Amino acid sequence: MKRDIYDVIIIGGGPAGMYAAFYSGMREMRTKIIEAKHELGGFMRTYPEKMVWDVGGIEPVRCESIIHSLITQATTFDPTIVYGQEVVGMDKGHDGIFTLTANTGEKHYTKTIILATGRGITRIQKLTVEGADRYELSNLHYTVTSLNRFKDKRVLISGGGDSAVDWAIEIADLAKEVYVVHRRDDFSAFESSVTRMKSVATTYVPYVVTRLHGQDNQIDYVTLQHVDSQEEIRLDVDEVLVNHGFERNFGGAILNWGLASEEWGITVTPQMCTSIPGIFGAGDIVTNEGKIRLIAGAFNDAVHAVNSAKLYIDPTESKMAGVSSHNDRFAEKNEDLRQKNKSTNGNAVQ
Repeated sequence: MKRDIYDVIIIGGGPAGMYAAFYSGMREMRTKIIEAKHELGGFMRTYPEKMVWDVGGIEPVRCESIIHSLITQATTFDPTIVYGQEVVGMDKGHDGIFTLTANTGEKHYTKTIILATGRGITRIQKLTVEGADRYELSNLHYTVTSLNRFKDKRVLISGGGDSAVDWAIEIADLAKEVYVVHRRDDFSAFESSVTRMKSVATTYVPYVVTRLHGQDNQIDYVTLQHVDSQEEIRLDVDEVLVNHGFERNFGGAILNWGLASEEWGITVTPQMCTSIPGIFGAGDIVTNEGKIRLIAGAFNDAVHAVNSAKLYIDPTESKMAGVSSHNDRFAEKNEDLRQKNKSTNGNAVQ
């Protein structure tokens, strides 16, 4: 049977995987993305309404907009994209070709692999309060899909990480009141964000939510309990948002491949090489001494991973792609854009 062999298969369609697909196109590599879900975006899909400030050269923008832009960019050079398949097996043949087996039984063949599965298989850590699940279809939330939901409401947010703090700041512009409850005195979010949150929200520390009270599957008020003194407080609320993080299996079946790993991911070199030659990584799945866990950091990882994959296939190739302003791959596309802009401006003048 003839095998359809790719230069690189990228496992995962989050920001690292999507940018790797774009950059591998710049390097004229035959590319395939395998995404376990039925859409690209990865973990970013869990907070589409969140404002993102820390991507270089981009003004503050909703995460959903960044996802859309990344998808458009990722498909610039028409990579093959496979949805709804989880890679469960890997074998490297005597000829150096990798065979990846999906949970569907389908096999994929490639010269190199880039692991970009992000946070891997994640599960929301839910509120461990008796009867909490009965309110999940009404006013108990674990993610935000529409900020307007909280307009003119009394909103309680439980959590002390970046997500909880960021949502408190976002929601405060719309809500009547915002309360943030955290089980520790200190928040684990960025210091500047914590300072801003405390200026727009009322904080209860160290407290935890111990009971939810309501009728007709709607929370009317909550009981908070002080972690040390056990003192209890009643707080009337309209909406409850829980941000307690995620239980994470960052590798899934990948952990059985024999790759060197640490607590926070697959171990890679600064050039994103794993302990198995021909396998590279990018994004939240990997870790090294200089790891930056930002969307911008994932882009940088992706560039290194693709360049390393290109050199693995052919060590005589250049160490990186030509910059886009001088890259022949964009010549035709640039001309198309010029003609489109010319046509648009001409119509505007008329």
